[in-house]
Amino acid sequence: MPTPPLAGGTAGPAALRPLLDTVLAALHDGAALRGGPLPAGGPDTVTPRTRTATHPLIPDHGTGPHHALRALVTALAAGAADPAHPHCAAHLHTPPLALAAAADLAASALNPSMDSWDQAPAASALEADLTSALATEIYPHAPSPDAVITTGGTEANQLALLLARERHGPVQTVCGANAHHSVARAAWLLGLPEPVVVPAPTGTLDLAALDDALTELHRPLLVVATAGTTDTGEIDPLDAIADLCTTHDAELHIDAAYGGPLLLSPTHRPLLHGLDRAHSVTLDLHKLGWQPASAGLLAVPEHHHLTPLHHHAPYLNADDDTEAGLPDLLGRSLRTTRRPDALKIAVTLQALGRSGLADLVDRTVATAHHLADLITKTPALDLYDRPTISTVLFRPTGADDHTVATVRRTLLQRGHAVLGRAHAEGRLWLKATLLNPHTTPQDLQTLLDLVTDTTTDLLTGPPAEPLTGSQADLPTGPPAPEATPPAPEAAPQTSPAPEAPEAAPTPAPATTHPTPHPTESDTPR
Repeated sequence: MPTPPLAGGTAGPAALRPLLDTVLAALHDGAALRGGPLPAGGPDTVTPRTRTATHPLIPDHGTGPHHALRALVTALAAGAADPAHPHCAAHLHTPPLALAAAADLAASALNPSMDSWDQAPAASALEADLTSALATEIYPHAPSPDAVITTGGTEANQLALLLARERHGPVQTVCGANAHHSVARAAWLLGLPEPVVVPAPTGTLDLAALDDALTELHRPLLVVATAGTTDTGEIDPLDAIADLCTTHDAELHIDAAYGGPLLLSPTHRPLLHGLDRAHSVTLDLHKLGWQPASAGLLAVPEHHHLTPLHHHAPYLNADDDTEAGLPDLLGRSLRTTRRPDALKIAVTLQALGRSGLADLVDRTVATAHHLADLITKTPALDLYDRPTISTVLFRPTGADDHTVATVRRTLLQRGHAVLGRAHAEGRLWLKATLLNPHTTPQDLQTLLDLVTDTTTDLLTGPPAEPLTGSQADLPTGPPAPEATPPAPEAAPQTSPAPEAPEAAPTPAPATTHPTPHPTESDTPR
């Protein structure tokens, strides 16, 4: 077998082109085999089918690049939960923009490692400019704001607690019952005291309870507020929390992993008023930024706040190299080898600009309000509350929690829809986390019809046998002798880009809910 070609250099693109044709055809074929937002049949069907299609993973003799790509990519696409499908709406799991995915391919082909300048000369300069620009969006009046790129909200929250610990010693974290689970986990990993959890009876952190907690605590304090909760998408009263932190001499970290990109929309930016008063802010652009994972950031108002991350490894950042002008990159992350995730973010920002990104944000929020409107007009469904960002909770009217959970699992088993689950007001709700700007009003109505029809089936009909789907068998068996095939035709478009949903009405005043919202722990961060 000849030595396989490389992706880089002047010869790399020619080697990649026919392989990419095979990959694109396999992605199309796999999605066609799946025929919906996820494969039907559940784990008992999907797992053996995938194993059959991809076995053996380590053969004695290789099958060749095109057969391997066809078999494995088709199997993965056929067995995917596809966030680009309008009925795949369970989690903060975004459908990535095509241009961001294309940029990610370039990053993979060039493969710069962001731990020393001599591995990433241009990529390190791009990352420095990007992180400074995004930090300035969060801290427009700070003299030298900066940010570091992370794997997501979990790593960014951990870094925020780490920096606070390095400034003040074993800080006491105070957060709401609505905070993401990564806050408590970060405190555990860093050997900090267990967080003091303040009630969030209406879905946002209770200000009076926070004031009481800060009055009683006397060690160095770090308050963690949330701008976009995992369960409901609600935003804590950031300005008022910052006022309390000032009164009690506490520092403030804001987890804006979900809601942070609202900054890019003039319409919705006011929801984040007070964000720039935080000592650190988490942002995650593989949520409401439509980036392939991962694309997280931790922003700070002053560059020197990141100094504790500095680390010395003579083979990567020798003192004389640094003194000679080579940038020191080890202080830009807790990781050593890491991908140039700045590239896809920068490509997206430059391609779409402020107006294009604002349009995506506004479309997505409007879609959530349209879904809420449809629910209120459906007698068989109850709406929890008007959406703050793009998360909508609802449930079949009169159903108990067991039925709600069974409806969700039945939709998964049949391959019809991917909806999340959340507890609020002491009950279980279905959760639609809408992040697809191409979703149409008809898509939303079909989703609700699936929920109401499934509920009726469960409550009035005989027990249904789980559907196993009609997918054809995936490619298996020994390949034909390897040869470079002709480039497949471009995959056809499944549908034209739909029009934006009608504009959302002015949200109704928030309803007071007497029970805290336990935070679900299954959202990828």
